[in-house]
Amino acid sequence: MPTLRQFEYLVTIADTGSFALAARVAHVSQPTMSQQVRALEARLNVQLVERGAGGAVLTPVGRSIVTIARRMLADSRDIAALAAGAAHGLTGTIRLGTTPTLGPYLLSPIIADLHRRAPNLRLQVREGIPEEQALELSRGELDLLLGPLPMAGDDLTVEPLFREPLYLVAALDHPLAAGGEVAERALAGHALLTLDPRHHLARQAAELAARHDMTVAPDYYGTSLESLHQMVASGLGLALLPGLYLRRDANRATGLKRLAVQGWRVHRSIAIAWRRQSPMDAAFRLIADQVQASARQVLGDS
Repeated sequence: MPTLRQFEYLVTIADTGSFALAARVAHVSQPTMSQQVRALEARLNVQLVERGAGGAVLTPVGRSIVTIARRMLADSRDIAALAAGAAHGLTGTIRLGTTPTLGPYLLSPIIADLHRRAPNLRLQVREGIPEEQALELSRGELDLLLGPLPMAGDDLTVEPLFREPLYLVAALDHPLAAGGEVAERALAGHALLTLDPRHHLARQAAELAARHDMTVAPDYYGTSLESLHQMVASGLGLALLPGLYLRRDANRATGLKRLAVQGWRVHRSIAIAWRRQSPMDAAFRLIADQVQASARQVLGDS
């Protein structure tokens, strides 16, 4: 019978497009990698990989088998986690994906609290693009995903946690910062700075700009909330910033004024997700409870 290791090698080749790179990722020699894939092909009696000067390309049946192999490998890791959990309670390492617009401003106290409650549980945090990480979660490359809704995936359990207010901010010397309450019509024509369009927050900002006849500045995409902060403070335009970012540290608002816009009720919904068949449900719900409690404590009555 084919082995899980052989399927793991095949998946690594699919991800890297090269026997040499796949061998390096798997920490084996290239001849070993090639030999094991040929053994898998012989066992299945079908060609899985086309080998050429340009690299390794999966055949159509190879691509189909890789899709199934990813699920098999994820299931095998879940089995190992289930066995470890049964033997030792909440233990092991959980790979948590999150967006850089949320994780850095929420996770530090949560990780400390979790360590006190479950000292043998470890969180490996990886920041990335939400839609890409949802795919990684489904493929078993992540165990847990914390980020804004919507989260797509028929095989995922998605638990909404809290609503985070989003605020419109300006430089201290911006014309809209001079008075008190800002009329909605006064936003028209002003430039709104955003992140990379792949972030949910950037899409919300674009929708907000369209609703208020604002302009999105395409040449000034921020790489992080900190970079948005600095660009706004320097007078390049307005920006939409999350409440957790502004409230976690009083210094977050340095150089900025939160605009009091008439009728302003803008927020994003934050959720946590895991694969529906994962055996780590108890650990994931513990983390969800900690995230929810910590966020509500910081946000207060926002």
